[in-house]
Amino acid sequence: MTGSRARRLAIAMVAIAMIGVCASAFRLAVPGYAYRFPRDHASHPDFQTEWWYYTGHLQAGERWFGYELTFFRVAVDVGRGARQSAWVRSVQFAHLALTDERGRRFRFDQRVSRPALGLAGADTSRYHVWVEDWSAAHDSAAIVHRLAAATTGFGIDLRLRPAKPVVVHGANGVSQKSSGIGRASHYLSFTRMTTEGRIVIGADSLAVTGTSWMDHEFGSNQLGPGQVGWDWFAIQLDDGRELMLYRLRRANGTTEPLSSGTWVERDGRSEQLPLASYTIESDRTWTSPASGGVYPAHWRVRVPSRALELTLEPVLADQELVLEGPVGVRYWEGSVRVTGRQDGRPITGRGYVELTGYAGRVPGF
Repeated sequence: MTGSRARRLAIAMVAIAMIGVCASAFRLAVPGYAYRFPRDHASHPDFQTEWWYYTGHLQAGERWFGYELTFFRVAVDVGRGARQSAWVRSVQFAHLALTDERGRRFRFDQRVSRPALGLAGADTSRYHVWVEDWSAAHDSAAIVHRLAAATTGFGIDLRLRPAKPVVVHGANGVSQKSSGIGRASHYLSFTRMTTEGRIVIGADSLAVTGTSWMDHEFGSNQLGPGQVGWDWFAIQLDDGRELMLYRLRRANGTTEPLSSGTWVERDGRSEQLPLASYTIESDRTWTSPASGGVYPAHWRVRVPSRALELTLEPVLADQELVLEGPVGVRYWEGSVRVTGRQDGRPITGRGYVELTGYAGRVPGF
């Protein structure tokens, strides 16, 4: 590790240790927020935490790949001096992962840096976020998202075009995560994006096409006391509809009653789903040899009001990111195949599942 990179990582470690201490200095996500697009695709530095999150399924001939690219911005307020220094006012990090179905291999890496000397940034006037040489940007004129991230052994260079209007999750502008003012986020998604570009995997450079999902979430104080993690599901059915569900888990083994979801129709119309309107059950587990975490590994999802029953099965058992260093975090983020029935008719699709808190708490959230 070079001296300059070691210094940046050391500074990031200090900042991460202080996350959560000063949330009161930041704006809270409260009901009544008025979204403005394309402005709200850009960064919101008044809020403490923010992320832009992409997952998708890509095809190159007979080969299938899943991918994740996520950018995080976490602010730290330790007084006026901190606000004036780009080295200590926030930390940005990004995660990249690629699932090779045929090769039966999961690859991942991360970048960590600061918004100083151009090393990282999140534009407030237009959507452009980057950490070192990884970036995501939105061409508002052409409505195209461009993703570029590469590391040793794999990388992506993709162009994504929304196939549906943006979806705002929750009610009255907020996605509530627990009881209390501001324990929420402003949460929006492009639930279906046509995707094309190239991926590099080993010695191969492959032209790919496929479908992606994009989330953008920002807030300052989301998780409540006693909440230890979440199970999040993004399902794209082959008939053109989507389903997002999340289940926030409590330390006592119960589910946070404010957990919810969103159903999206083919034409983009959406409906919020309260926890009582769906069930998520898992009948298998997978134990990570790297972290020791024990994760659920196979799910049955039911939405009775839609006469919908789905089975979700990971394309690979091991899709766990074990990331060390200043923002050391361990979570499972993986591609799944979807089968099931609706009104008695067969239905298929693909999806992504995120599982946190099974091998340590996610810092800062």
